[in-house]
Amino acid sequence: MRFMILVKANSESEAGVLPDEKILTEMGKYNEELAKAGVLLAGEGLHPTMKGARVRFSQGKRTVIDGPFAETKELIAGFWLWEVKSKEEAIEWVKRAPMAETEIEIRQVFEPDDFGEALTPELREAEGRLRAQAAGER
Repeated sequence: MRFMILVKANSESEAGVLPDEKILTEMGKYNEELAKAGVLLAGEGLHPTMKGARVRFSQGKRTVIDGPFAETKELIAGFWLWEVKSKEEAIEWVKRAPMAETEIEIRQVFEPDDFGEALTPELREAEGRLRAQAAGER
């Protein structure tokens, strides 16, 4: 099972305050643990929303909204992509994260089998080709 681990933003991350050496060291050790355990697939911090944009889709129109965005508690400051056996295992890993003041959301990633018959053999094959192509271009 794959899970996206979403680290919520706070006033400091949204102000562009970067972590200090102590925090970077602790996070580096934690990420090493995740990697050694075979859990870590990807993970990154994100720039604050003042450097971002949103695209709103409505009635066939696309509207671009430049950051920053309100409601800091709803914003994402970083993420991990993990492969674990269960949501409970993901929760246990999250509880070990070296975080001070934030909230972390855990969301399961859809797998092809989750779509049932709607994902026809042709669509499944096309999806597989796309994933292989994306992985090869990195």
